[in-house]
Amino acid sequence: MMTKEEIFGYQPNDEYKKTVAYFSMEFAIDQSLKIYSGGLGFLAGSHLRSVYELKHPTIGIGMLWKYGYYDQLRDRDATMKPFYVEKAYSFLKDPGITFTIQVHNSPVLVKAYLLESETFGSAPLFLLSTDVDGNDEQSRSITRRLYDSNEATRIAQSMVLGIGGAMLIDKLALDIDVYHMNEGHSLPLNFYLYAKYKSLEEVKKRVVFTTHTPEVAGNEEHSYRILQDMSFFYHLQDHEVKHILNIDGDQLNYTLASLLFARKANGVSKLHGAVARDMWSSNPGICEIISITNAQNKTYWKDEIFEKALSANDDNAIVLRKKEMKSMLFKLVKDQCGKLFDPEVLTIVWARRFAAYKRADLLMQDWERFLKLVDHAAYPVQVIWAGKPYPEDTGAIEVFNKLITKTKGLKNCAVLTGYELGLSALLKKGSDLWLNNPRMYREASGTSGMTAAMNGSINLSIPDGWVPEFARDMENCFVIEPAADELTEHQKDHLEAEALLVKLEETIIPLYYTEHEKWLKILKNAATEVVPQFDSTRMVREYEKELY
Repeated sequence: MMTKEEIFGYQPNDEYKKTVAYFSMEFAIDQSLKIYSGGLGFLAGSHLRSVYELKHPTIGIGMLWKYGYYDQLRDRDATMKPFYVEKAYSFLKDPGITFTIQVHNSPVLVKAYLLESETFGSAPLFLLSTDVDGNDEQSRSITRRLYDSNEATRIAQSMVLGIGGAMLIDKLALDIDVYHMNEGHSLPLNFYLYAKYKSLEEVKKRVVFTTHTPEVAGNEEHSYRILQDMSFFYHLQDHEVKHILNIDGDQLNYTLASLLFARKANGVSKLHGAVARDMWSSNPGICEIISITNAQNKTYWKDEIFEKALSANDDNAIVLRKKEMKSMLFKLVKDQCGKLFDPEVLTIVWARRFAAYKRADLLMQDWERFLKLVDHAAYPVQVIWAGKPYPEDTGAIEVFNKLITKTKGLKNCAVLTGYELGLSALLKKGSDLWLNNPRMYREASGTSGMTAAMNGSINLSIPDGWVPEFARDMENCFVIEPAADELTEHQKDHLEAEALLVKLEETIIPLYYTEHEKWLKILKNAATEVVPQFDSTRMVREYEKELY
C-alpha cells in the first residue's frame, strides 16, 4: 500500500488543514495526456497545477480514457471527421491497485493508475480504467470514450468515477476531509458515502460541489428506473434516495442531487453564482451556492519571452515577440489550410468548444459585410476558428463544416482542427483579438480569454461569465453591447452580430492600424490586470477559505 508521502510526492503545506479529493470526469494536464474535451478539463488541469505550486494537500480522481475524447481530423473533402485511436501512456505509474464495483449487479474490475506530481508539475492524479483483463467487452468499454453517447455507458462512467474513486480512497487508507465534485458526473460517490456513514448530515460534512451549467436543461439527468437497474445508488433503493433527499418525480437530476448532498457549492463566476441561486432556489434543502470564479494557471499558459518583455515594459520587445508568436501560429495555418497569413495583419481568433449557444458563425451572419471586413485593401483582417464539437452533435458539426466550406476560398480565413491544449496555447499566443460571443447568461464562466490576455491577445467579448469582473471597455478589452433581455433569440443574434461588426469596423480595426500606442496600452493593461485575480492560485486559495 502507498504511503501518504508516496502518493503526494511533496510535503503538503502546513498552512492548509484539509486534505481534499477532487473528482472530475476530465483533466487537461498536458497535451500528451488526452483525457479531456474542453473547458471543464482545462479548469481541472489548471487547478491541479496550482495545487502543486501551493503544495495544497489535494489529490485528483479522474478517468483513463483509452480513446480519449476523439481525434479531430479531416475527411477527404477537408471537413471534420472524428477518429478514435487507442492511447498509451508510459509515464503513468501502476501502483498495483485493482478492485471491484457493481454495475448492473455484476462485478466490474477497476484498475487505478497514478500520474505522479513531478511528471508534469500537478497534484497527484489517480486515473481509473475498466480496460482490464478479467472484464468482459461491455465492462471494458466503460472507460474507452469520454462522454460516450450510449446512456448506459455514460451512467456507468459516473459510477466508476464516483463509487470507484471513493473506494480507491478507502483502499489507499487516505484520510480525506473534503470530497470536491467538479460538476455532477461523480454524483454516485455520495451514495457510497451515505452507505458508509448512514447519515445525510455526515455526507454533507464532507462534500462540496462546483456547478458549471447555467440552465436546467443542460444538467444531466436519467430515470430512476435505469439508475436503479444499473446499481447507481450503491446499496440504496430509488425510494430511499427520494426520501433521503426529499425529492420526487421520475428523473434524477445530477446537479440538484449534488446540491442536496453537498455542504456548500459554488458557481464559477459572480454572474453564474447569481444565476445558479435563482435557478435552483425553488428546491428545498439545497446547500448554499456561493461564487468562486474560475481561473487558469499562468505558469503553464504564459510565454516566457512575452512575460519578460511585459515585466520590463519594453514596447519594442512586446511587439517583436507578438509577431514571432503570430508567425508560429501561421506555420500551422499554412500546413493545415495552405494559406499564407501575415504577422502584420490584425488576426481574430474564435476558439473553444463548439456548441450552438457559443455562436461560432456570428461574425459572418452578414456575409457581404464579412467579406469586406476580411478583404479590405488598407485594413485587412485575418480570422481563425478552432474547436471541438461533441462528436454526436450533428448541429455543431454542421456549423463547423459550414465554416470550412464557406471560407475555403478566402485567403484570410482558416479553420483549424486538433483543438487540444497545444493548439489552444498557440492560438492564444498568436492572436491579436480573442473573440467570445455566446448568448448572454449561457457562459457560466469561460476561461479561454484569461489565458489569451496573459499572452497579449485582447478580449473582444460579450459581457458574460467572468468578463464583467475584468472588462473595462477600451481600457483592457473590447466589449460587445448585448441586446435587451426581453427580445427573441433571433433578434438578439441579429443585433449582437451588428454590434460586433460596428465595434470592429468603427473602433477596433482603425485603432490597430492607426493608433499603435493606444492598442499597445490596452494590450499591456489586459496582460497585467488579468493576474493575479484570474490566475488559478487565487482560485485554490479561495476554495480553501470559502469552500473547504
